[in-house]
Parts: sequence; C-alpha cells; structure tokens
Amino acid sequence: DVSQKWLFMTEVIYRMRKFLLLMSEPQSALLLRKQLAELNKNPVEGFSAGLIDDNDIYRWEVLIIGPPDTLYEGGFFKAHLLFPKEYPLRPPKMKFMTEIWHPNIEKNGDVCISILHEPGDDKWGYEKASERWLPVHTVETILISVISMLADPNDESPANVDAAKEWRENYMDFKRKVARCVRKSQEECL
Repeated sequence: DVSQKWLFMTEVIYRMRKFLLLMSEPQSALLLRKQLAELNKNPVEGFSAGLIDDNDIYRWEVLIIGPPDTLYEGGFFKAHLLFPKEYPLRPPKMKFMTEIWHPNIEKNGDVCISILHEPGDDKWGYEKASERWLPVHTVETILISVISMLADPNDESPANVDAAKEWRENYMDFKRKVARCVRKSQEECL
C-alpha cells in the first residue's frame, strides 16, 4: 500500500533528521541536556529546573525554594539561567524573575556570586581565581551556591548596596522587605 510506505518513509526521514540534528549539536548543548536529564532523574532538594522553551537548551527556568531557617523560608523564587554557547568554559548568567531583596542580587534580579564570574583573576583583587567560574561547575553546584548565598549574604561585595546597608544597619527593615518578597512570591505561585 502506497500510503503505508509513504508513512514509513516519512517516519524514517523524521528520525534521521532528528539524529543528524543531535549529532551536529554543540558539546555545550549535549552537556546541558545531560545535566537536565540528571536533575530530572535525581531531583535536588531546594530547587527544580527546566527549560523556558523546549527548543532552546541554553535558556533554563529554575524555582528556588527559600531555604529553611532563613528569612527566605517559604518563598518560591523563579529565576532564569542563560548559558553561553561556550559553556562550560564560560559561566551562565542568572537573573531572578521574582522580586527578591538581597545584598548579592541586583535590584533588577541579576545574581552576583563569585562562581558566576568569568574565570581567571579578578582585576580588582576581591576574588581568588579559585572562587570564580570553573568548568567543573554544574547547574546543581550553581544553584546550591545561590541557595547558600540566600542563607548567608556576602555584604563585603554587594550587588545591591541599599540591601547590604540595610542588612548591616537596619536589620528589622531588611527583614520586613524580605518578608514582603516571600509573601509576594507565594501569591505569584498560586
């Protein structure tokens, strides 16, 4: 039957195209696919991760659950991880999409943490090369570091100077702002 042969050939062509696309995919995309599969197979407590768009492995959406026994406890904070094609030689950029008040997160949501800084020596001398991006880092190690940063801000190197100043000088106001962000994040998740 001609229609059966046509269907079979269409399926073969589709599978070959998919295979060839996969074979031509950059190493960075293959590595990211592997990391995503691993996170889906063995989820890590404190966050979940997926793609913003199923057709773009370089753009991830993560949901970080505010760590227990911190001001952020109970919050659901969405963020995007945007990976360069040169990953893992270069770090991704991370930006919170949910409002969050923190000394190491800029007001626009950009995350400022050592392991997301380009590899090599810090021209200002604040960070050792070993504290900056290394190709051995994974999505998991990045997110665990960010969760740790939520629990223990670094006010020596703030991205949000106002939040750092408030954290040091007016802790009650800082706490109030964080509590408002946590409530807002909960409402947005409903």
